[in-house]
Amino acid sequence: MFNPYTGKPDSDAIPKAAELGLEPPRYCTECGRRMVVQVNPDGWWAKCSRHGVTDSHDLERR
Repeated sequence: MFNPYTGKPDSDAIPKAAELGLEPPRYCTECGRRMVVQVNPDGWWAKCSRHGVTDSHDLERR
């Protein structure tokens, strides 16, 4: 597993803004690749070229 905010393997460091829910993930947790991220007024989505799209609305439903 990779850290979604730093892209480093097995890293637990999470930026303060991410802890507060203000920062979307920038790296894929499966492969560590940098993702394309779009922030909207009501949420965000992030797309990995290998693993598809992650949406903030999907994470809220879990």
